[in-house]
Amino acid sequence: MSDSTAEHDHSNWKPRSNPWLIAVVVTLAAFMEVLDTTIVNVALPHISGTMSASYDEATWTLTSYLVANGIVLPLSAYFSKILGRKRYFLICIGAFTVCSFMCGIASNLGELIIFRILQGFFGGGLQPSQQSIILDTFPPEQRGRAFSISAVAIVVAPVLGPTLGGWITDNFTWRWVFLINVPVGVLTTIAVMQFVEDPPWEKKQDAKKVGIDVVGIGLIALGLGCLQVFLDRGEDDDWFSSSFIVTFAVLAAVGIVGATFWLLYAKKPVVDLRVMKDRNFALGSAAIFGFASVLYGSAVLIPQLAQQQLGYTATLAGLVLSPGAICIVFLIPIVSKLMNVIQTRFLVAFGFFLMGCALLYSHHLVPNIDYVTLTKMRSAQSIGIGFLFVPVTTLAYLSLPKSLNNDASALFTMFRNVAGSIGISLATAMIRERTQANMAHMVEHLTPLNQPYNESVQRIARTLMDTGQTMSQAMSAATGQMYKTLVSQATILAYLDVFAACAIFAFMFIPLSLFFSPVKASGKAGGH
Repeated sequence: MSDSTAEHDHSNWKPRSNPWLIAVVVTLAAFMEVLDTTIVNVALPHISGTMSASYDEATWTLTSYLVANGIVLPLSAYFSKILGRKRYFLICIGAFTVCSFMCGIASNLGELIIFRILQGFFGGGLQPSQQSIILDTFPPEQRGRAFSISAVAIVVAPVLGPTLGGWITDNFTWRWVFLINVPVGVLTTIAVMQFVEDPPWEKKQDAKKVGIDVVGIGLIALGLGCLQVFLDRGEDDDWFSSSFIVTFAVLAAVGIVGATFWLLYAKKPVVDLRVMKDRNFALGSAAIFGFASVLYGSAVLIPQLAQQQLGYTATLAGLVLSPGAICIVFLIPIVSKLMNVIQTRFLVAFGFFLMGCALLYSHHLVPNIDYVTLTKMRSAQSIGIGFLFVPVTTLAYLSLPKSLNNDASALFTMFRNVAGSIGISLATAMIRERTQANMAHMVEHLTPLNQPYNESVQRIARTLMDTGQTMSQAMSAATGQMYKTLVSQATILAYLDVFAACAIFAFMFIPLSLFFSPVKASGKAGGH
């Protein structure tokens, strides 16, 4: 009788503060952490100059953060259990803020990397905790609207990062990229202490009762840590031609496979993989993996193209992404409304369809593309994103019991972040590979035996000779100009190939979306 009474009390639990205020407060913390994954990228040349280090050495400020962040994501559920979720969330915000300050005043690269590791370790607990707090704060029928607030942090922050980072670096100093977190972190800490509370089923548990899964923690740290190093450094070290990358690839495989088997059979696993037995959560994890890989992979291509091929500054390249982010902000509330009248799984399928179509639309890419057209391409991709994050996240937690919210949030966030890293690495690797392949195919036509090639070289040479150059100088310059055209055309074709691959990948998730439960955001069945 007492158990049923307790269950009844738990089901009637509501936070004392306004739930929407709680959602905004915890999302602000997650926004700050997600922003830090991309805001530093454009500041790397300035960091390397200040620290008297090479650009390659400075990139370890990114790698170290991603490694620590990736390791702690699946472990956040365990820390929430033994410390209490609110307490763990406060520790993460406070330590992240302090580490951000220490990064901002670091005097050498070694110090900066150490504080970035700590920043990533404590920051990794913010996203899963934020998501599980929202899950427990709102009833199922309101989660869609609540996740629309969360989407601003998860989807908009990575897009805003390069723009904001470029503006700060160009107008102030790279140190403010880190120091900007300090006032936000202090305000968020005070707000969380005031408004957030743990529900009855999330109170601090006895560490002895929970147990310490040393093997599970070790395997997760090995697998995900080595995977992040492999993905982040692979392109720079030419992938499997480097023994360093091969070693980390093998260690990542051993750690991930070992952790999977161990966590499935351990009596007290550090994170409960049995949540994957829930069909909606398993499908949601797969869908968010596909969504994040395409989102981050395509998002890194546009600024890369703008800077390397079109000569844009870091700030201007970031501004290409900004209209798309604005589209997402305006679109998410509309999608949340649609979830009340249309089966959510249909919205997910439609979102993947729109994303695939937008990536196919990117085939209008040409070497002399203008800023407006490039912005339209990214904005079109953002429309699909707006139809995906909130519906997928809502469906993933649809049928999970409250007791598994922490484990599910940790795994769901891990899938999203790992997919983002994979998407970025594959996209950049494919650009290089397809550029080389296209050049090898096109260079066959750039020979003295090819009449159109000869005519083009002679036409350019005649133009240069009219400016006063000698015959030999003009022919040499004309040949060089033809080579530059070859590289430019091959690179543009490589981007088209990668966009096409991303489009096909997005279309593959359309049939998968139809296996979700046929419900609307209200929790009612979608049938009549």
